[in-house]
Amino acid sequence: MKPMKIVSLARDVNRPTTKEWIKAVFDDFIELHGDRYYADDKALVGGIATLNGTPVTVIGMEKGHTLQENLKTNFGQVHPEGYRKSARLMKQAEKFNRPIVTFINTAGAFCGATAEERGIGEAIADNLRIMSHLKVPIIAILCGEGGSGGALGLAVANEVWMMEYAMYSILSPEGFASILWKDGSKAAQAAELMKFTCHDLLDQKIVDRVIFEKKKSNEQIASELREQLKVQLDFWMKKSKEEIVSRRLERFNQY
Repeated sequence: MKPMKIVSLARDVNRPTTKEWIKAVFDDFIELHGDRYYADDKALVGGIATLNGTPVTVIGMEKGHTLQENLKTNFGQVHPEGYRKSARLMKQAEKFNRPIVTFINTAGAFCGATAEERGIGEAIADNLRIMSHLKVPIIAILCGEGGSGGALGLAVANEVWMMEYAMYSILSPEGFASILWKDGSKAAQAAELMKFTCHDLLDQKIVDRVIFEKKKSNEQIASELREQLKVQLDFWMKKSKEEIVSRRLERFNQY
């Protein structure tokens, strides 16, 4: 499949949202709100759920299916308070020894003046620092767009999984083409060069597992995802805290 076709599928407004994946994969989800500094960012959803009876902290970028829903969630572009909310929930997960699962679906962090004023760069950097040394296992799942540092802010994990029709890159093909050729209309040509598909990134060991979607319903994908998460979280929860951290650092130091 052509990379630009993958882009259109990753951006499809009919793709399940993070809340829909959480509802399909986990049980008893309780959403938690606010960063305790400024506000509750609707572009980032997080809270506590159970998986096979085990408490899990789940965090992810939220988009919508309609224009009104996307305006409410800022099209999945997270503000500083969203990253600070996720940092709060991750530190809480460590305190209570809960594994963490993140869902990533964003074109990038919000880049408006208000985000800059409230410290978007610092908020993302703080997430990277915190996630690097959390003593509980983290599994990150790229379920749609994975763009720029906004995506990386939830992707410092022990394992990074990627759905077949998702993408993960430093910026959009349109942005890449605008920088390289000063012509955003060459996005398809840029997409061929960027190597952001699941197969490209699996070959480069940037992602650890591909969740295949072809000829599967969302219910089938969620069921398979649920079973895979059970197995891998059980595997990681048997490791010592020191090994969980060291294995995560080794994963990213290989780059």
